[in-house]
Amino acid sequence: MKTDYDVIVCGGGPGGVGAAVGAARTGADVLLVERYGFLGGGATAMLVNPFMTYFAGDRQIIHGVLQEIIEGLLDMGAYGHPKTPWAFDAEAVKIVCEQLCLENGVDLLYHTFLASCAVEDNMITEIQVATKDGIKHFTAKIFIDSTGDGDLAYFSGAPTEKGRQADGLAQPMTLNFRMANVEIASMPPVEEMTERYVAAKTRGEIQCPREDILIFFTTQPDVVHFNQTRVIRHDATDPVSYTKAEVEGRRQAWQISQWLIGNMPGFENAYLQQTAPQLGVRESRRVMGEYILTDTDLLNARKFSDVIVCGSYPVDIHNPDGEGTVLKHLKPGEWYDVPYRALVPLGVDNLLIGSRCISTTHAAHSAIRVMPIVFGIGQAAGIAAGQCALSGVLPRNADAAAIQTELLKQGGSLGDLNPTP
Repeated sequence: MKTDYDVIVCGGGPGGVGAAVGAARTGADVLLVERYGFLGGGATAMLVNPFMTYFAGDRQIIHGVLQEIIEGLLDMGAYGHPKTPWAFDAEAVKIVCEQLCLENGVDLLYHTFLASCAVEDNMITEIQVATKDGIKHFTAKIFIDSTGDGDLAYFSGAPTEKGRQADGLAQPMTLNFRMANVEIASMPPVEEMTERYVAAKTRGEIQCPREDILIFFTTQPDVVHFNQTRVIRHDATDPVSYTKAEVEGRRQAWQISQWLIGNMPGFENAYLQQTAPQLGVRESRRVMGEYILTDTDLLNARKFSDVIVCGSYPVDIHNPDGEGTVLKHLKPGEWYDVPYRALVPLGVDNLLIGSRCISTTHAAHSAIRVMPIVFGIGQAAGIAAGQCALSGVLPRNADAAAIQTELLKQGGSLGDLNPTP
């Protein structure tokens, strides 16, 4: 087994796929390690669906690896539904992501769980991973943390934060589930479904902190996707808490699915088709970096000279402590920039963050955490890592213009590149 690389990416979700492909296309030798036996992360292991917006008004603002994934899904007939245009088939995502990595020369190592790392003089010298063949040691010039939870950054000693400032609570987790054999034409409007759901909660038939019904349609004709459960006051980086959260999410999913079968028109012959392999985690660690992105930056549609991806998804904070969701939208047609500096952690010199846990506040994280933006964050981190590994430059000293040039070469998009003071 080869153990030394130019770039090692930890985590194979949207950020990790973007990072591995972006780095490999610079000419770097890349390893992608993933704890499951497939790629896709939020899109597959967490069953998050559909993609959230990658448009500002009518203008598509995120391309690159995301667009390649979409085109691959379209080729497979696995993208879109008349009522949910950005829905996708999770099984197809696994294949498209895998093939994209392999076609670009990325080495994949599945069933591999990041366990720890060694650090000397602010440099990660190696990572240790747990495999079916025991603990393995890998070295690289540059490492990318695409775990989503900032695991490698945390292990390496980089400063991290969790949750909101007041009490440290993170946004709730959700176990996504799907109901099959639904007579969709007989379903009530979602507003009526919510009224029935709230009444059932009041009668004590359902115990779930979510305040309304949130459904999406899928690429399968009689299957409805529920982003419905809400697991509060748990920590996705604490294994005991995380275990309890998984149990609670599964309890809620079963209870709600059985209530739907017994009480909701269109669901009389339905059944619980599947729950996600793991809880969907909206927020855990955030890795503090050279710049901390704020919700003020986002809502003012701030532009940065070192932009690496654009986004328009709103500030979307699910109440960490119960019912309620805060939504703050940008002006129509506007977008914000994510700067490269937010991917560069403090305290560790050969590490980049290629996932949702970049350097932001709690509120800003609620917007940039969605998969289309994370694909772009990952691709930029990968390009920066590849360039740094091949040139011997540390990521915090990298040339943002060179990263942007390569991003555009790889099909990315960077808005207007018109920075404000």
